[in-house]
Amino acid sequence: MNLSSAIAPEDVILDLSISTKAVLIKKLAAHAAARTGLTEEAIHTALLGRERLGSTGIGHGVAMPHAPVPGLRTSFAALMVLKKPIDFEAVDDLPVDVVFLLLSAPEGSNEYLKILAAVARKMRDERVMKVLRGAKSEHAAYSILVEQPV
Repeated sequence: MNLSSAIAPEDVILDLSISTKAVLIKKLAAHAAARTGLTEEAIHTALLGRERLGSTGIGHGVAMPHAPVPGLRTSFAALMVLKKPIDFEAVDDLPVDVVFLLLSAPEGSNEYLKILAAVARKMRDERVMKVLRGAKSEHAAYSILVEQPV
């Protein structure tokens, strides 16, 4: 799957100064609301509900917050790279500095699962992670994320 169908270049944000997981979730919800037209509250509630089930921090400094959101018709994704890692209660207890947000329609779809799987494969690639963490521009980060199908 080529991730360019899942994420737009304007949904890649680098060098964010975030202090806590709660602040990050709020920032993700605000960005997604501005891009999707849904309310920040609806997105924030969906993300918090998913995090209550268990952290979406998948390890190695990566988190993949994801949730179905009422009113969303197609999947929405964003990538944020933080200036400094934060505690995210990840499975390996390491702080997180790369965050991939994925929202889906409540009905769910195979596309949503395919995107999650493709991103997880990308995030396990040490070369991809090195480039994402060192990217000097959103364009560079976007390019490495979508450059080749996974």
